[in-house]
Amino acid sequence: MSICVNPACPHPENPDHAHRCQACGATLLLRARYRVIQALAQGGFGATFVAQDLSLPGTPSCVIKQLRPATTSPQVFDMARQLFEREAKTLGKLVDHPQVPRLLDYFEASEQFYLVQEYVGGSTLKQEVKRTGPFSEFGVTEFLAELLPVVQYLHERRVIHRDIKPANIIRRDIDQKLVLIDFGAVKDQVSQTAILTTSENTALTSFAIGTPGFAPPEQMSLRPVYASDIYALGVTCIYLLTGKSPNHLGHDPVTGEIRWRECITVSAGLLRLLEKMLEVSVRHRFQSASEVLRAMDVELHRHSLSQGMITQPKPAVQPEDRTAIDSGGSSGASPASKLAEEIRARKARAAATRLPSGGTRNRSVAPNQGATAVDGKGASGGKAKIPTSWDALSVKTAYTKGRRDFAICDLSLLDLSRTCLAETIFHQANLAKTSFQNSDLSNANFGRANLKQASLRDANLTKAYMSYASLEGADLRGADLTEAYLSYANLRGANLCGANLTGARVTDEQLAMAKTNWLTVKPNGKRGLF
Repeated sequence: MSICVNPACPHPENPDHAHRCQACGATLLLRARYRVIQALAQGGFGATFVAQDLSLPGTPSCVIKQLRPATTSPQVFDMARQLFEREAKTLGKLVDHPQVPRLLDYFEASEQFYLVQEYVGGSTLKQEVKRTGPFSEFGVTEFLAELLPVVQYLHERRVIHRDIKPANIIRRDIDQKLVLIDFGAVKDQVSQTAILTTSENTALTSFAIGTPGFAPPEQMSLRPVYASDIYALGVTCIYLLTGKSPNHLGHDPVTGEIRWRECITVSAGLLRLLEKMLEVSVRHRFQSASEVLRAMDVELHRHSLSQGMITQPKPAVQPEDRTAIDSGGSSGASPASKLAEEIRARKARAAATRLPSGGTRNRSVAPNQGATAVDGKGASGGKAKIPTSWDALSVKTAYTKGRRDFAICDLSLLDLSRTCLAETIFHQANLAKTSFQNSDLSNANFGRANLKQASLRDANLTKAYMSYASLEGADLRGADLTEAYLSYANLRGANLCGANLTGARVTDEQLAMAKTNWLTVKPNGKRGLF
């Protein structure tokens, strides 16, 4: 089917073979190459279509946005052309980010303006929430971690999106990445649009405002700033958590704030983050995407502390206390306190397997082999052999049997190359000079681990958590660190030649201490030296 894009056409559907609309006579082939096959959306000042580019092999799909001036007034038409050219100029700046659709073409025909963009197949987050329900807190945190770098990319190019909302964020089918679309309301800080003075131009003014409820007060007053996009991201988070648009949540008549707190149940850390993103006053709001990312780092670290992931001096656990812990403790204890007790007990057991200072390592004994009692005695009453560390075979065997927690363990000098250890917890583990070459370590937790001089060459470390880890002198050549969390990690002398750091959470200061070459892929997706 071919679609006629004439706004006045009474019957826009036409057969595939038609060259002109059978209802109004308008040409169906735009710019002699684009055949419109589907209408996506339509508003007061424009419409969006899916089209096929007949000039390219395979006739690939693309998205065509049509700007329709609402009047024939020369002044309004000139303003429409300015808006069109501004958007085309802005989109032309955004050509090197994989989560922003590329501008392919733009033209004017029959007093209509057209932008041609890369087609992104997938569902919007609005459609996703309606289909599968609200997001969990973890899902929202993942959403922020993925989209904030995209917003930061826009702001670094002095562009304010001004219409961030679930309907303008697509989860791309081919790789499940989030893509920010619809830059029709973008504001270029360099060339401001002229102020409209006549009443007939009011519609054009509101065309560039954004979406009520998602846009903050200063944006609705035509004074958008970078922090305006941060507010819209915060409102989007509330939608993802509740499935409700801001207009259905109500507003505080005194402060003007959205009533959202009573509608969600999240951790104190995420609550603090959202509160500052949704400040009505620009002065008290996060000013940039990088500021939000830094705050997320702090909250994540604070959360890890509260969960007892970091060892703290504790009195020795007596056998009778340990028995109570293993059985679940007192019936009156809260779930949080039980979890904390279990973590402390597990760490006490791990500490019990360590050899006193000056002892000799024995890697030939499998973990916990022969140790059947906490007091170090076996079933026969004699002393059991308590291993001081792990060997490679026992680690691999434990993993295949379902063990994922190797926190605080001494795994130094082991050969764990070509091993699948995805989603394993190595928090505070000693992994010095351990070989993980060509291993699958995706989504693994290396928080505060010692990875000095470890071999991670060609390892899969996608989305690995390595905050505060020591990677001093580590071999990371060719490693896939896509979206890895490297905040505060020590990269002094680490070899990152040929590594892929696309979307990784890491600073330029950290990377300046590492070795890189022209094959290294930077966090922004570009290759080159840092």
